[in-house]
Amino acid sequence: MKFLRESVDHSYVNFLAEDTSDGKKNLYIEGVFAQAEKKNRNGRIYPKTVMESAINSYVSNYVTKNRALGELSHPDNRPQVKPELASHRIVSLKMEGDDVMGKALVLNTPQGNILRGLLEGGTQMGVSTRGLGSVSERANASYVGSDYIVSAVDAVIDPSALDAWVNAVNESQEWLVTDDGQILEKTQKELKKEKLTEERMFQIMKSFFESIRAK
Repeated sequence: MKFLRESVDHSYVNFLAEDTSDGKKNLYIEGVFAQAEKKNRNGRIYPKTVMESAINSYVSNYVTKNRALGELSHPDNRPQVKPELASHRIVSLKMEGDDVMGKALVLNTPQGNILRGLLEGGTQMGVSTRGLGSVSERANASYVGSDYIVSAVDAVIDPSALDAWVNAVNESQEWLVTDDGQILEKTQKELKKEKLTEERMFQIMKSFFESIRAK
Protein backbone atom coordinates (compact mmCIF):
# COMPACT_ATOMS: atom_id res chain seq x y z
CA MET A 1 0.00 0.00 0.00
CA LYS A 2 1.12 3.54 -0.65
CA PHE A 3 0.81 6.43 1.76
CA LEU A 4 -1.53 8.74 -0.16
CA ARG A 5 -1.86 12.42 0.67
CA GLU A 6 -4.26 14.48 -1.39
CA SER A 7 -5.33 18.09 -1.26
CA VAL A 8 -8.10 19.86 -3.11
CA ASP A 9 -7.62 23.17 -4.95
CA HIS A 10 -10.12 25.99 -5.34
CA SER A 11 -13.00 24.41 -3.44
CA TYR A 12 -12.93 27.25 -0.95
CA VAL A 13 -13.64 25.85 2.43
CA ASN A 14 -15.48 28.35 4.58
CA PHE A 15 -15.13 29.03 8.27
CA LEU A 16 -18.05 29.91 10.46
CA ALA A 17 -18.76 30.59 14.11
CA GLU A 18 -21.76 29.07 15.81
CA ASP A 19 -23.13 30.05 19.22
CA THR A 20 -23.21 27.38 21.91
CA SER A 21 -25.69 27.02 24.78
CA ASP A 22 -23.24 28.67 27.18
CA GLY A 23 -22.81 31.76 25.02
CA LYS A 24 -19.46 30.79 23.55
CA LYS A 25 -18.73 30.42 19.85
CA ASN A 26 -17.43 27.32 18.12
CA LEU A 27 -15.36 27.78 14.98
CA TYR A 28 -15.88 25.38 12.07
CA ILE A 29 -14.44 24.86 8.63
CA GLU A 30 -16.64 23.42 5.91
CA GLY A 31 -16.59 22.78 2.20
CA VAL A 32 -15.26 20.22 -0.28
CA PHE A 33 -12.93 17.90 1.63
CA ALA A 34 -12.13 15.46 -1.19
CA GLN A 35 -13.10 14.68 -4.78
CA ALA A 36 -13.67 11.63 -6.93
CA GLU A 37 -13.32 11.17 -10.71
CA LYS A 38 -10.99 14.17 -11.11
CA LYS A 39 -7.27 13.95 -11.79
CA ASN A 40 -5.56 15.84 -8.96
CA ARG A 41 -2.21 17.60 -8.89
CA ASN A 42 -0.53 14.35 -7.89
CA GLY A 43 -1.82 12.76 -11.08
CA ARG A 44 -4.19 10.44 -9.24
CA ILE A 45 -7.85 9.69 -9.81
CA TYR A 46 -10.16 8.28 -7.15
CA PRO A 47 -13.07 6.39 -8.76
CA LYS A 48 -16.35 7.36 -7.17
CA THR A 49 -17.07 3.84 -5.93
CA VAL A 50 -13.65 3.72 -4.24
CA MET A 51 -14.03 7.14 -2.64
CA GLU A 52 -17.59 6.49 -1.51
CA SER A 53 -16.66 3.20 0.15
CA ALA A 54 -13.68 4.76 1.93
CA ILE A 55 -15.73 7.74 3.13
CA ASN A 56 -18.56 5.53 4.40
CA SER A 57 -16.07 3.41 6.33
CA TYR A 58 -14.36 6.50 7.80
CA VAL A 59 -17.69 7.99 8.86
CA SER A 60 -18.79 4.72 10.47
CA ASN A 61 -15.52 4.08 12.30
CA TYR A 62 -14.44 7.62 13.17
CA VAL A 63 -16.89 10.45 12.53
CA THR A 64 -19.88 8.89 14.29
CA LYS A 65 -17.66 7.94 17.23
CA ASN A 66 -16.16 11.45 17.62
CA ARG A 67 -12.68 10.11 16.75
CA ALA A 68 -12.18 11.78 13.36
CA LEU A 69 -9.25 14.01 14.28
CA GLY A 70 -7.09 15.95 11.83
CA GLU A 71 -3.82 17.84 12.10
CA LEU A 72 -2.50 21.18 10.92
CA SER A 73 -0.36 20.21 7.89
CA HIS A 74 0.49 16.67 6.85
CA PRO A 75 3.06 14.60 8.73
CA ASP A 76 5.77 13.21 6.45
CA ASN A 77 5.55 9.50 7.07
CA ARG A 78 2.57 8.28 9.07
CA PRO A 79 -1.10 7.72 8.30
CA GLN A 80 -2.24 7.83 11.92
CA VAL A 81 -3.28 11.00 13.73
CA LYS A 82 -1.52 11.87 16.97
CA PRO A 83 -4.15 13.27 19.38
CA GLU A 84 -1.62 15.65 20.90
CA LEU A 85 -1.17 17.25 17.46
CA ALA A 86 -4.87 17.46 16.56
CA SER A 87 -6.22 20.82 15.40
CA HIS A 88 -9.78 19.89 14.45
CA ARG A 89 -12.37 17.11 14.49
CA ILE A 90 -14.57 16.13 11.55
CA VAL A 91 -18.22 16.34 12.59
CA SER A 92 -19.83 15.50 9.24
CA LEU A 93 -18.69 13.99 5.95
CA LYS A 94 -20.78 12.83 3.00
CA MET A 95 -20.71 12.37 -0.74
CA GLU A 96 -22.58 14.87 -2.90
CA GLY A 97 -22.13 13.85 -6.50
CA ASP A 98 -18.37 13.45 -6.98
CA ASP A 99 -17.53 15.78 -4.08
CA VAL A 100 -16.99 14.86 -0.44
CA MET A 101 -18.58 17.63 1.59
CA GLY A 102 -17.34 18.02 5.14
CA LYS A 103 -17.51 20.09 8.27
CA ALA A 104 -14.92 20.18 11.05
CA LEU A 105 -14.83 21.74 14.50
CA VAL A 106 -11.65 23.72 15.28
CA LEU A 107 -10.46 22.40 18.63
CA ASN A 108 -9.24 24.31 21.67
CA THR A 109 -5.80 22.72 21.44
CA PRO A 110 -2.37 24.27 20.74
CA GLN A 111 -2.60 23.34 17.05
CA GLY A 112 -6.29 24.21 16.93
CA ASN A 113 -5.57 27.68 18.28
CA ILE A 114 -2.94 28.18 15.58
CA LEU A 115 -5.50 27.13 12.96
CA ARG A 116 -8.04 29.50 14.51
CA GLY A 117 -5.53 32.36 14.38
CA LEU A 118 -4.76 31.67 10.72
CA LEU A 119 -8.44 31.54 9.76
CA GLU A 120 -9.43 34.61 11.72
CA GLY A 121 -6.43 36.41 10.23
CA GLY A 122 -7.82 35.82 6.75
CA THR A 123 -5.56 32.93 5.69
CA GLN A 124 -7.11 30.81 2.93
CA MET A 125 -6.78 27.24 4.18
CA GLY A 126 -7.40 24.02 2.32
CA VAL A 127 -7.96 20.44 3.39
CA SER A 128 -6.13 17.31 2.38
CA THR A 129 -6.88 13.65 2.93
CA ARG A 130 -4.39 11.17 4.34
CA GLY A 131 -4.77 7.47 3.71
CA LEU A 132 -3.42 4.18 2.39
CA GLY A 133 -4.17 2.39 -0.84
CA SER A 134 -2.82 0.76 -3.97
CA VAL A 135 -2.57 2.51 -7.33
CA SER A 136 -2.52 1.31 -10.92
CA GLU A 137 -1.29 3.21 -13.96
CA ARG A 138 -3.48 3.63 -17.03
CA ALA A 139 -4.44 6.36 -19.48
CA ASN A 140 -1.74 8.75 -18.19
CA ALA A 141 -3.12 8.69 -14.65
CA SER A 142 -2.78 6.73 -11.41
CA TYR A 143 -6.05 5.14 -10.36
CA VAL A 144 -6.52 4.43 -6.67
CA GLY A 145 -7.66 0.88 -5.90
CA SER A 146 -10.61 -0.47 -3.95
CA ASP A 147 -8.41 -1.14 -0.91
CA TYR A 148 -8.13 2.60 -0.26
CA ILE A 149 -8.80 3.73 3.32
CA VAL A 150 -9.02 7.25 4.72
CA SER A 151 -7.09 7.80 7.94
CA ALA A 152 -7.42 11.58 8.37
CA VAL A 153 -8.35 14.90 6.80
CA ASP A 154 -5.79 17.59 7.58
CA ALA A 155 -5.86 21.39 7.29
CA VAL A 156 -3.20 22.59 4.85
CA ILE A 157 -2.01 25.70 3.08
CA ASP A 158 -1.50 24.08 -0.32
CA PRO A 159 -4.04 21.33 -1.06
CA SER A 160 -3.69 18.89 -4.00
CA ALA A 161 -7.32 18.12 -4.82
CA LEU A 162 -8.67 20.45 -7.45
CA ASP A 163 -11.43 21.88 -5.30
CA ALA A 164 -10.29 21.25 -1.74
CA TRP A 165 -10.05 24.74 -0.35
CA VAL A 166 -12.14 25.26 2.72
CA ASN A 167 -13.52 28.34 4.36
CA ALA A 168 -13.99 28.97 8.03
CA VAL A 169 -17.35 30.44 9.18
CA ASN A 170 -17.66 32.55 12.59
CA GLU A 171 -8.66 18.00 8.55
CA SER A 172 8.43 5.10 10.96
CA GLN A 173 6.77 2.17 9.62
CA GLU A 174 8.42 0.16 6.87
CA TRP A 175 5.32 -0.10 4.70
CA LEU A 176 4.81 3.65 4.47
CA VAL A 177 5.68 5.49 1.29
CA THR A 178 5.33 9.06 0.12
CA ASP A 179 3.78 10.06 -3.19
CA ASP A 180 7.07 9.48 -5.02
CA GLY A 181 8.11 6.39 -3.07
CA GLN A 182 11.02 8.01 -1.27
CA ILE A 183 9.99 7.19 2.29
CA LEU A 184 9.61 3.50 1.51
CA GLU A 185 12.91 3.44 -0.34
CA LYS A 186 14.65 5.21 2.50
CA THR A 187 13.11 2.94 5.11
CA GLN A 188 14.04 -0.18 3.20
CA LYS A 189 17.62 1.03 2.94
CA GLU A 190 17.70 1.81 6.63
CA LEU A 191 16.27 -1.59 7.51
CA LYS A 192 18.78 -3.29 5.24
CA LYS A 193 21.61 -1.27 6.79
CA GLU A 194 20.42 -2.10 10.29
CA LYS A 195 20.17 -5.78 9.37
CA LEU A 196 23.68 -5.79 7.93
CA THR A 197 24.98 -4.01 11.02
CA GLU A 198 23.32 -6.55 13.32
CA GLU A 199 24.72 -9.44 11.29
CA ARG A 200 28.18 -7.88 11.33
CA MET A 201 28.04 -7.39 15.11
CA PHE A 202 26.90 -10.99 15.52
CA GLN A 203 29.83 -12.20 13.44
CA ILE A 204 32.27 -10.08 15.45
CA MET A 205 30.91 -11.36 18.77
CA LYS A 206 30.90 -14.93 17.47
CA SER A 207 34.54 -14.64 16.36
CA PHE A 208 35.46 -13.07 19.71
CA PHE A 209 33.97 -15.91 21.78
CA GLU A 210 35.42 -18.55 19.48
CA SER A 211 38.86 -17.01 19.94
CA ILE A 212 38.43 -17.15 23.72
CA ARG A 213 37.45 -20.83 23.59
CA ALA A 214 40.47 -21.58 21.38
CA LYS A 215 42.77 -20.18 24.07
